[in-house]
Amino acid sequence: MRDGGRIAAALDVLETFRARRVPLKVALADWGRGARYAGSKDRAFVSGLCLDALRRWKSFGGQESPRAALVLTLRALWGWDEARIAAAFAEAPHGPGALTDEERAARPADERDMPDWLAPLFERLGDGNAELAALCARAPVDLRVNTLKATAEQAARATDKIGAAPAPLVRSALRIAPPPAAERAPAVTIIPAYGKGWVEVQDEGSQIAALCAGDIAGAQVLDLCAGGGGKTLALSAMMGNTGQVFAFDADPRRLAPIHERLRRAGVRNAQVRSPAAGERLEDLTGRMDLVLIDAPCSGTGTWRRRPDAKWRLTQAQLSERMAEQDAVLDEAARMAAPGGMLLYITCSVLAEENEDRVSAFLSRNKDFAAEDAGAAIPPEALTDAGRARLPELAADGVLRLSPARSATDGFTVARLRRRA
Repeated sequence: MRDGGRIAAALDVLETFRARRVPLKVALADWGRGARYAGSKDRAFVSGLCLDALRRWKSFGGQESPRAALVLTLRALWGWDEARIAAAFAEAPHGPGALTDEERAARPADERDMPDWLAPLFERLGDGNAELAALCARAPVDLRVNTLKATAEQAARATDKIGAAPAPLVRSALRIAPPPAAERAPAVTIIPAYGKGWVEVQDEGSQIAALCAGDIAGAQVLDLCAGGGGKTLALSAMMGNTGQVFAFDADPRRLAPIHERLRRAGVRNAQVRSPAAGERLEDLTGRMDLVLIDAPCSGTGTWRRRPDAKWRLTQAQLSERMAEQDAVLDEAARMAAPGGMLLYITCSVLAEENEDRVSAFLSRNKDFAAEDAGAAIPPEALTDAGRARLPELAADGVLRLSPARSATDGFTVARLRRRA
């Protein structure tokens, strides 16, 4: 495909998103099914252009004119000059049509790239504008070295050819810088190191959140919202395959990938319990040393990777997530043994889903008390830079990670211990 056809395809995808508010991956898949002629480079171009346009959807005027948003994306983010943009739009027969005078004159507006109703929530964050700006950037691809099968040095050598380098904060993490906008990230899942279980794709912030579990070798652990199993795998590696990890999710569809991931990673201490098989958790009540709660949330901390999500998020959905967070915390509390720990994690930067939910939980559950999440992280698990940054990232006992604060996705972590 030539540039004009690619831009026209991106415009079709964005028009679908604007009209239906479906996830961007759904709109891209709908386009892809009718574009069998599109190669991998074409698809990467279309996807990258749509993602970048949605990152600046409001300031680029995308809701009113997706065409103008694409012009501004190509000019301001991709560095195309005016002649190249004009030629691509006017390209016959597949371009989206010649630019209008208004489109040629378009400039970014002084707008914050999120729904207006979120503004007061971001103002609670201190420097909400800096957080929002960082959430509009592209994200790297981070890898967690699976220490059950490889050392950090072995994994680094095995992934060097795809551009992986040591990550800044976690000693056993690797990072691949974001590719140019029109190119795909390296295909991590087809390299031998991935197939052998040496590495897993996991944001460095998610890795740090799991490390807040502390020393859990030999423990009885419940991953209550396990999903695809990313944190289950991280916990098993931290435990050195000792003890027992029970992986559960209320939505059995989310558990589907976990079995193959456990096999590939060499995990032997995990037991998956799926409601699809009628498997429940009653026998674990009051027995768990640690309950990890990777809570359902708004996902504001992942907007770098899923910029479409911020334009689909509604106040009603946020209220639903907060109610689910309260419910899952209370469910986790039933599972904790005397002296046991709850590790509450969200991929959200909003205080409403984090500090407010923890405060509400503690007011309902007087036999729990907050502990310092950062203090639980084994110092040897962090780089020198990671150890130096930790006091700032967990200043009041709650660990707060974000693109602006830690160059990771946004995660908030609290530790809540049941009195013995």
